[in-house]
Order: sequence, then C-alpha cells, then structure tokens
Amino acid sequence: MSTVEKRQDAVKYPPPRSAAGEAFNDLLGAVLQLHGSFTTAGETLTRPAGQTLARWLVLDQCRDAPSTVSDVARRLRLARQSVQRVADLLVEDGLCLYRENPRHQRAKLLDLTGTGRAALFTIDLAQRRWCDTLGERIGAATLRRTTSVLRAVIEGVDSVDPV
Repeated sequence: MSTVEKRQDAVKYPPPRSAAGEAFNDLLGAVLQLHGSFTTAGETLTRPAGQTLARWLVLDQCRDAPSTVSDVARRLRLARQSVQRVADLLVEDGLCLYRENPRHQRAKLLDLTGTGRAALFTIDLAQRRWCDTLGERIGAATLRRTTSVLRAVIEGVDSVDPV
C-alpha cells in the first residue's frame, strides 16, 4: 500500500475507541433510540388534547408558576428561539398568555390559561396511565437504578467539553 493510500485510509477510518469509549458509544446509541421512542410516545400522548410534544413540554414548564421563555428554554436545554415560537403559538391558541414581569421589563412571564390547564390535565391523565403500565412492566427498582446511572452519565457529559 502506498503512502497516499495509507493516508486516505487514515482519513476514512479513525483510530478505534477504547473499551470504555466503545461502551459509551453503545450507550449513546441506545439513548438516541430511546429519545426517538419517547418522542413518538409523547406525540401520541398529546394528540387527544390537540397538542404536540413540544407544546406539552412548554405547558408543563408553566404548571406551577409563570416563567420567562428564557427560563423554560434553560430548563429544557433548548434554544430560546424555538421555545419562543412554541410559546407564541400557545398564546395565539389561548392556552397561555404573557403577563408583566415585575423583575424584568421586557421578559414577559408565560402563564397557563384555563384552557392550557385543561389540555395539560388531559395529557397528564394519559401520561400517568402510560407511566404506571411501564413502571409495573419494567419494575421500580430497575428504573431507580437506571435513573441513578443516567444522572451520573449526565453529570459526566456536562463536565467534559466535546471539542
């Protein structure tokens, strides 16, 4: 094999991962698959209330108290602009409204309306049935252990710059 061919192979195939790196990559693949499953389930759970998963996530963030769009985006780890678009649609459809924010002149507070609370209640009922069914099938102890492991993974991922 010529030097040029070797260089081209090096470009096509990076060096192999370590065993731990391969295990992390396998976890990443499983989590991405799970994310897809959760997204599909979320869209199904929200449909009877006439909502989408994105709208549900924003509604849920305003459940206990009005929030700024920036705060909602930060908690969901989403771009503020995407949350702003969803919030504006929720306001347009009468599920939320913007209130004055005593702490900030320009950053309004997003608050649920009665219609928004009703939609959230409908989604909550379906989601609770789904969680109870899955919780019984998988087992509370397994789910608690998995949650603990996932929190450790989140902490690790958040502590290492991917660049």
